[in-house]
Amino acid sequence: METLTPGGNSNKSPGAPAAEAEVGKRFKKQSFWRTALQQKYLYLMSVPFIIWAFVFSYLPLWGWTMAFQDFKPAKPFLDQKWVGFKHFVELFSDDRFYLALRNTLAMSVLSLVVGFIIPIIFAVLLNELRGIMFKRFVQTVSYLPHFVSWVVVAGIVTKMLSTQGGAINDLLVGLHIINEPIQFMAKGNWFWYIVTAADVWKEMGWNTIIYLAAITGIDQEQYEAARVDGANRYRQMWHITLPGIRTTISVLFIMAIGHLMQIGFEKQFLLGNNLVLEYSQVLELYALQYGLQMGRFSYGTAISIFNSVVSVILLFTVNGIFKRVSKESIM
Repeated sequence: METLTPGGNSNKSPGAPAAEAEVGKRFKKQSFWRTALQQKYLYLMSVPFIIWAFVFSYLPLWGWTMAFQDFKPAKPFLDQKWVGFKHFVELFSDDRFYLALRNTLAMSVLSLVVGFIIPIIFAVLLNELRGIMFKRFVQTVSYLPHFVSWVVVAGIVTKMLSTQGGAINDLLVGLHIINEPIQFMAKGNWFWYIVTAADVWKEMGWNTIIYLAAITGIDQEQYEAARVDGANRYRQMWHITLPGIRTTISVLFIMAIGHLMQIGFEKQFLLGNNLVLEYSQVLELYALQYGLQMGRFSYGTAISIFNSVVSVILLFTVNGIFKRVSKESIM
């Protein structure tokens, strides 16, 4: 409670802050339920997705217990032998694990640097096209490879880099840049760049869509004001377009960091061969070959747990940094 002293000063009783805090909590609670009641249909529409996420993303976490057992498929859960961190100790003692970790990080960082920046540049340039029909044609052609399976893409890449009739070798020889065809798919130190280039070609157009959607939300009056002030198109892109999609870029970058360790294994498996094995084996392929295919289910689960834990740590770390520096985050 608030009282006035004879001098006209205002004093609060000792219990006033607690009472105000209680009132504030009650008001927030009422506000939440009022909003939930007003948007009940939106909440009901989200229920199937919550159930889907629980069934397919959280319920399978029960399987992580296999990493702490000598899991045998034929035995009931209570009859499994518990071994603690035995498989993790074995994992961190295996040189092949560190080789797979190196390859995973190398290809992930390359994909993050190249595969994240190029769609932004492409979206900004595509937005500057004035011909609507040509713009739609370029956008459609660019995102069509997203719908092509990696089996087909790997075949196309292998054929183009082949020493016998490969388009890349024929072009380089025809331009007299090289004297004889190069065996691209047999050079391990080139494998990371080949995979990155193939991935960028396949996903660039698809990743551009969200940036184009964000660009359409920028107020057009800003461009008109910039043109009145004499800003050319490059100045408009730098000072209006890119700042206008900064939030979208930040959120997608944070999410990309969270998936840094989870690059899959399809492209490495399909493009790799025995000659580039030291550069093509990633963690998920390592878990498949030395875990599932050899019947070492507990060992494979330990690899997957390591992958997931590192991804979560990276996600929270980068999100915290962005929250402090730019005040933008995903949570």
